[in-house]
Amino acid sequence: MEILLLIAVMLATAKLMGYIFERLGQPVVLGQIFGGLLIGIFFETNEVIGQFANLGVLLLLFIAGLESELEEFKRVGKQSVMVAGLGVLVAFLFGFAVAYIFVPLHEAILYGAMMTPTSVSITVKVLMEMRKLNTREGTTILAAAVVDDVLGILVLTVAISIIKGGSVNYSSLAEVILSVSLLLFFFLYFGPGLADRVFRVLSRIDLPESETAFALVFLIVFAFLAEHLNLASILGAYLTGLALGQSTKKKGIMDHMNVLGYSLFIPLFFVEVGMRIELNYILHAGLFAVLYTIAAIVSKIIGCGLGARVAGFDWGSSLRIGVGMIPRMGVELAMLAVAMGSGVVGPDALTVAILMVFVTTVITPPLLKWLYSR
Repeated sequence: MEILLLIAVMLATAKLMGYIFERLGQPVVLGQIFGGLLIGIFFETNEVIGQFANLGVLLLLFIAGLESELEEFKRVGKQSVMVAGLGVLVAFLFGFAVAYIFVPLHEAILYGAMMTPTSVSITVKVLMEMRKLNTREGTTILAAAVVDDVLGILVLTVAISIIKGGSVNYSSLAEVILSVSLLLFFFLYFGPGLADRVFRVLSRIDLPESETAFALVFLIVFAFLAEHLNLASILGAYLTGLALGQSTKKKGIMDHMNVLGYSLFIPLFFVEVGMRIELNYILHAGLFAVLYTIAAIVSKIIGCGLGARVAGFDWGSSLRIGVGMIPRMGVELAMLAVAMGSGVVGPDALTVAILMVFVTTVITPPLLKWLYSR
């Protein structure tokens, strides 16, 4: 019963703080994260709420996939690879350069790798609020984030292999590349047609919301499959939404998923993000953590922005894409957990990572809104 009451408090806070921040001209998601920070002073999150929040981020990326156009996604493929590739390269170099001043070489390599991925969920929510998600810039950010996470995992695999064994584990690299290639090929070329056929059969099940229920089943199964293949679960969620978004059942599924997601799970996700941020770590952050965080922001703006410019975007669009790729959240902390479990770094790295996550999460929504308003 206590968990249910905490969920009620989180939901009320999400809506109230979201409304206050919207009235102040700021993105709703920023209010929800700050609401979580306030709740986190008095209450701690737990595994049950964590699972609710996890379903929230999966639903958010699933809905983003539903709203995306497959042909547009394919069309921006080359640009997205350019954006993600340069973004990862510049972020790694910035992270390594800053860390090398403070820590030994092997740890500096890991800090460089930890700076590479992007957590696109914050940006997606802001773009949805501004109705900019299904634009060339929005689609490029989403597609680049998919590539970005894969490249980030590859960089981490290489970094840990070098640190632990002194050489690269090529079998692990090949496994990641093969997994993501097969997943993308399946969803982009077979997903839409298969989704239509499956839902034509499922429509014979004459029960309330059966299509919505099976859409959830597919979402969870493919998110689990992506994670099982050592990829991000949100990649599976987004690709599932992208495939179902091309089917004839798109509108019905989207309407019901919006109600389910935005009434319960998605607000819980953003509030829980705030609850997980440890203020003590932030308040005691040293010079290294501050410089590393600044480098994390600047590196994505420069790297992804230049990638977008080279790919043919004008300077204004390139800047918006660079800012949209700033947030860090899930993959970085997962990387850190792997590294700490491997004995590569100690718990001090947690302070650095949490400050980076906090600042990049908070700074992106108002920056994006300001850039688009111009």
